Amino acid sequence: MQRSTVPRPRQAYASAMTALVPATTRQRDRALEVLLRGDLEPIVDMVGWSWGDGVYEVASAEGAVRFRRDLGAEGGFSVESVTGRNPLAVQDQTRFAGLEAERATPHPSRRQNSYPNAFEQFAQLFDHPSAPDLCVVHSASHNWADQGGHLGEHGSLGVVQARAPFIVAGAGVSKLGMADIGCRLVDVAPTVLRLLGADRHAGQPLLSHQDGSVVDALVEGPGRARHLVGRRWDGANSNVLYDLARGGKAPNVARLIESGTACRYGALASLPTVTLANHTAILTGSHPGHHGILHNAWVDRRTGAQVITNSPATWATSMRWLDPGVQTLHHAAKRVRPGTTASINEPCDTGADYSTMDLLRNGERPPPVPGAGDLPDATARFVRPSKDYRWGSSTDHLAVEQFRQVWADVDGHPPVFTWVNFTLTDAAFHEGGPYSEMAASAVRDSDARLGRILEMVEQAGVWDDCAFFLVADHGMEETEPAVRGDWDVALAEAGVAVRDEGYGFLYLGGS
Repeated sequence: MQRSTVPRPRQAYASAMTALVPATTRQRDRALEVLLRGDLEPIVDMVGWSWGDGVYEVASAEGAVRFRRDLGAEGGFSVESVTGRNPLAVQDQTRFAGLEAERATPHPSRRQNSYPNAFEQFAQLFDHPSAPDLCVVHSASHNWADQGGHLGEHGSLGVVQARAPFIVAGAGVSKLGMADIGCRLVDVAPTVLRLLGADRHAGQPLLSHQDGSVVDALVEGPGRARHLVGRRWDGANSNVLYDLARGGKAPNVARLIESGTACRYGALASLPTVTLANHTAILTGSHPGHHGILHNAWVDRRTGAQVITNSPATWATSMRWLDPGVQTLHHAAKRVRPGTTASINEPCDTGADYSTMDLLRNGERPPPVPGAGDLPDATARFVRPSKDYRWGSSTDHLAVEQFRQVWADVDGHPPVFTWVNFTLTDAAFHEGGPYSEMAASAVRDSDARLGRILEMVEQAGVWDDCAFFLVADHGMEETEPAVRGDWDVALAEAGVAVRDEGYGFLYLGGS
């Protein structure tokens, strides 16, 4: 979760609170004429849209590709036409794996970058009835200077911004160490459910709508785990995290890797590679266009109203936008093994028996946190001057205390599934950039808190029956502070009426 950025429309128009209809071809063409201009190429990587009937197009300043859903084709899609240079030609998940390789090509251009699973990524997005008319993907180097100028950024389809770390360890997990494995975030839920013993119930998938599949290489003993403990480190760059673990700066992460498997090529976030869309993808096994949490902000086409899910004011109620036919890991885990589940500091809590957000919905308050000077496992150098680092540290300390409370009150029967959301890494990687000392300190602090959770599992006497997984909701990439700008300005100057939500979801209006 990001504390400080609350998305809002930057250019609204008079009909903003009436039902929206899809843009006309003329409206789309006028917007594309602006977005694909050469002077915007430093910030606009590509633009995607749907033609309807399972046909999609993605264009850049250099060329375009049109493709369609095709169940008979490899990967489920076939290319209909290419004009100029295909912007989605490279879909290699292994590109820029390893910190040295990533840092050797900072701010990769479109010709250097890779866009894994790109056909599926765009197609799933436009399955949603409130999908935008155009989805703008920003460049790897783009720095949102007018929105705070983060030194670390995500949201793009590029492999570094999409790649989240994924580590599994414990009961039933293959012990491969750092392994040449890559998957998607939607594969996380089916895989960890397999550790509990099944991926189907009564002949049907355990998850009611499932885009992901089991990563078989990660599962050595299906059914050996009786408990799952998952942790999400928001916005953690996988190359940085793995490097710090290897260098002894994150010993508890290293312990999990040594006793299990880390996916070298990560788990790829769904488009858009932003927070709440991918929190929910992890916990449902479904893409944003299918589970209903389409972005951090979007437009409900039925009413024309703005929907914001990723803000302190909306976290507790954001799951009202979850598709009613989509269930979560909390539902599924209890179908495999009897027991309770817990969701700590997580907006996607549907089906959980204990939930921080449920406390807030009921008007209760979690335990208070100590002042900045008394926070354990918090680097004072950054806690005091940085409000976001201080907030993340306080929130994550509270998460550990809630874990302690949940696991202390179980009479020898810990939850079958416990999910803990840590936020500090996102705050630090944004503010300092992924290669900064601030980012490294956030990893060290988070690792210490991870150690406290592992200690509590050991004290509960269920270590040998527990499987652990650590994942992020997206990656994080170093931006180039000199590459600034806003396509909304160019659209406004050209007289193109648009609402830009998220950012990058363009809803077109006017003539």
